[in-house]
Amino acid sequence: MVNFREDEELHVLNHSCAHLMAQAVKHLYPQAKFWVGPVVDEGFYYDMDLGDAVLNDEDIAAIEKEMKKVAKTGAKIYRREISKAEAEEMFKDDPYKLDLISNMEDGTITCYDQGDFTDLCRGPHVDNVKLCRNFKLIKHSGVYWKGDAEKQVLQRVYGVCFPEAEQLEEHLKLLEEAKERDHRKIGKDMELFMVDDLVGRGLPMYLPKGQLVWQELENYIRQKELRLNYQHVLTPSVGSVELYKTSGHWDHYKENMFPAMEVEGESFVLRPMNCPIENGQ
Repeated sequence: MVNFREDEELHVLNHSCAHLMAQAVKHLYPQAKFWVGPVVDEGFYYDMDLGDAVLNDEDIAAIEKEMKKVAKTGAKIYRREISKAEAEEMFKDDPYKLDLISNMEDGTITCYDQGDFTDLCRGPHVDNVKLCRNFKLIKHSGVYWKGDAEKQVLQRVYGVCFPEAEQLEEHLKLLEEAKERDHRKIGKDMELFMVDDLVGRGLPMYLPKGQLVWQELENYIRQKELRLNYQHVLTPSVGSVELYKTSGHWDHYKENMFPAMEVEGESFVLRPMNCPIENGQ
């Protein structure tokens, strides 16, 4: 699979396409404000505040349609160096851009103009928007600004862009094939496991078929270890508080462990999950 961030040509093209998407979004959502739109390994994304709007698949299709319309204009993309004061005035109504500008030094700030849209950016970009016409928006989700659950939820839209239409089609085909190999889809289709948000996302509950697979793998590993002369032991699921003080776990995990249980004058606690006792015991 291609790495958009490491391929210089694709990097510039995809970053430019992120701006094309932002321009189209601004046409459809005049109230939109933008955070960052970087190139990542799998393409590009842009985080944006659309007010009360929450994007769905139909909205994504509408954004793609507007992007194609903008790309057809062939508008030139121009780079401009601006002062910090000019940048603050230009984006005075966008708190996300102002946050970025606050961490920039005067004399290092640039923006890019394309038709009726201007965005703060280091660049570089392609020469004109028409070069970004071979694109596809592939997924969208809600994200917290700066990853902070106390902050605003932004809409993140991912996409990919290629120089040639044939390259885009081939890439989309590979993505579809990868979906078919996704263990989450395979596991669901084969009724191996299920997940429920009430239990926790990413925490599988193994169904009868899945439990059988798990048991067979466990038996295989156990028999292989025995043939290699390994010996198995079983240690308690609880231990004394003094044990965990000695191992160092008590100081680090006591706030998140179950309360100590008093048994015949001695304090015991459940073994902290994912925290093996020293020396592998």
